Parts: sequence; structure tokens; C-alpha cells
Amino acid sequence: MFANNTATRIPTTEMDVTSIRLERELKDRLKDLAGNQGYQALIREILWNYVQQKSGAFKPQFSRSDIRASIPATAEREERCVLTGEFIRPQEPMLLGLTRHGELVPLSIGSLSEG
Repeated sequence: MFANNTATRIPTTEMDVTSIRLERELKDRLKDLAGNQGYQALIREILWNYVQQKSGAFKPQFSRSDIRASIPATAEREERCVLTGEFIRPQEPMLLGLTRHGELVPLSIGSLSEG
């Protein structure tokens, strides 16, 4: 999934406690998606990815070797290539990359090329 090692490097006992109100359905769905990771860790991961995306501090989440196959697609909304960090604008051609873990991730055209 999305990668930010900050959440795994800092013990939760050293983190600030905050309160956020979530709809029960949202919390239940987050728990289902998080599996063994735990939904609070998933929320931290999502928030770190949001901060990185908005601050321009992009760090590649995958390498080319993680991509098993790609499918041509058209972006319906703004996406960010998981290999290069390049923004893909709505209605631009893109690729959907199938990872070795079965995830479909956004890829910019040319991101799988050598070089």
C-alpha cells in the first residue's frame, strides 16, 4: 500500500493523542481495509501520504519491478504516478499498473520506460 515509514518507526507511546470523529460506517470500513495493520495505522498512513502529496515531498511508493502488468486508461480525476510523482490531469492518458500484491496503481505514460 502507501509507504511512509514514520508511522512504523515511532512507537505509539511517543505520539500525540488526538481525537477525530468518524461515522461508524467509515470506521468499520477502515477496519476491514486495514486488516492486521489496524485502522489507526491506516489513517496515519493516509494522512502522511496526503501531507507528502500536498507539500511536494513525494517519495516513490513503488519501483518498476513492483509492476507486473499495465493497462492503458484515461484519468477521470487528478492522479499522481506512483513511480515518478508526476501529476496526471483529468482526461489525460495514463496506465493502471497491476502490482505484485494485486493493487491497481496510477502510472504516467512513459514511467515504465528505461532511463
